[in-house]
Amino acid sequence: FGRLFLAGDAAHIVPATGAKGLNLAVADVYVLARAIVAWYRTGSRALLDRYSETCLKRVWRAQDFSNYMSAMLHRYPGQDPFRDRLQRARLEAACTMDEAARALATNYVGLPLP
Repeated sequence: FGRLFLAGDAAHIVPATGAKGLNLAVADVYVLARAIVAWYRTGSRALLDRYSETCLKRVWRAQDFSNYMSAMLHRYPGQDPFRDRLQRARLEAACTMDEAARALATNYVGLPLP
């Protein structure tokens, strides 16, 4: 907002699970540092103006992955048989399909920096 830029946990509206918090914070600082350097060097506010948009794409991808992992790995009280089968299908796909395993690994290890 204006000249205030939030990074890390202060900037994220929901916490990431699966050890994603620090990765997101580092990515925020990386994006913000590049934007500040560009502003000092060129006077351009373009990267500063896109800071939130740039970071939120990554944050929401991490949130989606955290939700996916939680739904795949954790049983919830009162979970019905339909959810049990969905959970098992997700886990089987991650263990037997190359594409699913690659997507899981990419999201788990870390998304590329913008």
